[in-house]
Amino acid sequence: MKTLRFHYHMELAFSEPVHSHVYTLKCLPKTTGTQRIETCAYRISPESSVREGADSFGNRMLYGKAEEAHSLFQVDVNGTAVTDITASCEEQEATDCSVYRYQTPLTRPGERIGELLARCRERTGELPPADRLRVYTEAVHESLRYEKGVTDIGTSAEDALALGRGVCQDYSHILLSLCRADRIPARYVVGMLLGEGESHAWVEVCDGGRWQGFDPTNNVPVEDGHIKISHGRDYRDCSINRGVFTGQARQRQTILVEVTPV
Repeated sequence: MKTLRFHYHMELAFSEPVHSHVYTLKCLPKTTGTQRIETCAYRISPESSVREGADSFGNRMLYGKAEEAHSLFQVDVNGTAVTDITASCEEQEATDCSVYRYQTPLTRPGERIGELLARCRERTGELPPADRLRVYTEAVHESLRYEKGVTDIGTSAEDALALGRGVCQDYSHILLSLCRADRIPARYVVGMLLGEGESHAWVEVCDGGRWQGFDPTNNVPVEDGHIKISHGRDYRDCSINRGVFTGQARQRQTILVEVTPV
């Protein structure tokens, strides 16, 4: 069990002022079976009327509209969480896991994914799903080299595996592809990791009605240093920021995360 203090910062820098900026944000962690959010406060600049809701996956959402002209849009979330991975795993938001059994355009397997799965199956045999996932996690970790800037939000699992390089999003999409090809329900997770850096991604699989997390980027089961924010079928369901605005500006997004023990 760990008590963690978290700070999540996201900003959009625009090349020229924009206005009538309508946004939807998924950056608020929620209490689950393995984490308890004790405090959570947010600040959005420029100030605007903000409402909180939830999407179809149960993720917390903020949505609003910044009317005034601005060249910088900032969101800060601060809070504390108590994590305990040994506690009873998160209850399923829906008893039916079927939505997480099917591939998406970002996880659809091709020749490279098929070859990797075949090599893994030589090692897994008839092992239970959780044990197979440890093999899959290790295989994904060994198949990619972590490197920023070589993939983007539209890169598929098959393309990332062929490239052999990528970031946590790519590691997670490949693991999702393997799981679903093996008929194991699996979902994409966005969250925060102990230390300083950016937001992180990993995978949860449903085994016997319990969700268990695996982090292929670091080749570990999810631990008490992970704080979950959202989950979905792939990256697109968990996108931190979506919005539209009036103006011709280019935009650059920056995310900074700090998680420290209390």
